[in-house]
Amino acid sequence: MKPNASTEWHGRALLTDLYQLTMSNAYWKSGRAEREAVFHLFFRKAPFQSGFTIAAGLATAIEFLQAFRFADDDLEFLKTLPGNDGKPLFTAVFLDYLRALQFSADIDAIPEGTVVFPNEPLLRVKGPILQCQLLETALLNIVNFQTLIATKAARVCLAARGEPVMEFGLRRAQGVDGALAASRAAFIGGCAATSNVLAGKKFGIPVRGTHAHSWVMSFDDEREAFLAYAKAMPNNCVFLVDTYDTLDGVQHAVETGRWLREQGHEMVGIRLDSGDLTYLSIEARKLLDSAGFQKAVIVATNDLDENIIASLKEQGATINVWGVGTKLVTAFDQPALGGVYKLGAVRGNDGHWAYKIKVSDQAAKISTPGIQQVRRFYTDKEFIGDAIFDEETGAPESLTIVDPLDATRRKSMGAQTRFEDLLVPVFRRGELVYPPSALGAIRQRTQDQLASLYPGVKRFVHPHQYPVGLELGLHQLRTQLLMQARGED
Repeated sequence: MKPNASTEWHGRALLTDLYQLTMSNAYWKSGRAEREAVFHLFFRKAPFQSGFTIAAGLATAIEFLQAFRFADDDLEFLKTLPGNDGKPLFTAVFLDYLRALQFSADIDAIPEGTVVFPNEPLLRVKGPILQCQLLETALLNIVNFQTLIATKAARVCLAARGEPVMEFGLRRAQGVDGALAASRAAFIGGCAATSNVLAGKKFGIPVRGTHAHSWVMSFDDEREAFLAYAKAMPNNCVFLVDTYDTLDGVQHAVETGRWLREQGHEMVGIRLDSGDLTYLSIEARKLLDSAGFQKAVIVATNDLDENIIASLKEQGATINVWGVGTKLVTAFDQPALGGVYKLGAVRGNDGHWAYKIKVSDQAAKISTPGIQQVRRFYTDKEFIGDAIFDEETGAPESLTIVDPLDATRRKSMGAQTRFEDLLVPVFRRGELVYPPSALGAIRQRTQDQLASLYPGVKRFVHPHQYPVGLELGLHQLRTQLLMQARGED
């Protein structure tokens, strides 16, 4: 295992689909294992019918790649796998090859917290084709999920219009690893804190929490419960007021808040977890303000998402803090991003790149050949368009982008337009050259990126389509290869 590689990644080389190993075996047996290839990881459609997506998961992918190796116990397990004839699926010689294998590929990636769009490579993997193939499944697993959750969190935070959003999803998350990854990605997307204490320790995310209905129910009455909690936790008093009658609960919280003041402390606020949140928050605000608790916050939970939050705000709800759980960490309305990993080029025996294209009757599934880079153009105010171009041939100073699904949709960028190339070097020959940013810096990048998007792109209903396309030369090459593959040229 490489220095600094976390022991939690031990054995994760087997975090792959079996066909990656069977293909690797076939590459090795056919003498093609070391042939250089380029793969791109991208998605075809933005999740949640959104106009944007937030890239996430790179730091986790780096941890995986730094620790990538086949341990002896991994190989012992692979020895036990049978073929359909009952004989070993893999030979001892091939398993010895895997034992000696060291990650040596080049990885380029778009930094976490960047707004990205369909068909843009989030990662580009270049190296021996056998290695590229073995990395596919784990990289998709890591990037797909965290990108999905970061995007959901960004949408929820946009709906909250600057008010803090707390991620409260641990108990409903898809397993332990899913819960930790979701907490991390939600923070990247803009959440201010998490209830997940382990995520707080592991990632440095602020940890927040109140108390449950069970606390109140364990006492004879609500007043007694609130007072006991205040005595035990005087510096963390957000009272859950809807165990019985909600507005009575607010009154009981006020009474306890007065006691706290006498002790030199201040009630943080109350939490609403059921009922008509608009009506209850308005009435609770009146009660709190009239009692002199103008600074006490009203926290709302109860299966919230961006659409419910937007609706509550339109109705005039006086909620200050939003606790979002199930629908955030499970990406409730779209459980998968659908990212893919496609071959773009293979270096031939002559040393030149042979560009590859996957053909399909579905236009969206036709791949883009080449060694791709993404160039983002911008003005002082906002991003204006992205060009996907072939890094080998480069991009002209003045270029035209072509929508890969509609060749009549085009946009030109002048030679003086400012730009930034999004894919940056992360690994070179297996060595890390890009230390991951601090999580807080990634979260801030998300905010800065969203601020540079045209407002219509961030709209929840029928968002404006941000201009992304293939650079004209790459579009023409793609068309040519497609025609050749179909025997039409």
